[in-house]
Amino acid sequence: MSKIRLNDAETIRMEMARVYRDMRMGRIDTQDGTRLAYVLDMVRKAHETCELQRRVEVIDQVNKMRKVKK
Repeated sequence: MSKIRLNDAETIRMEMARVYRDMRMGRIDTQDGTRLAYVLDMVRKAHETCELQRRVEVIDQVNKMRKVKK
């Protein structure tokens, strides 16, 4: 089994779509596919949370820099 990269929202979406297609084609049992999709959604949410946190930190840094310049 090859390593699956889940390092951004697009690759997570693509993996979820692959799981869905595999379920539709009968290559993955629907119960197993549902579990995989659930875990992938948790990974997506964690990625989203980290990305939002990173952006808020950048905004905070910019705001602090603006306050210092005044």
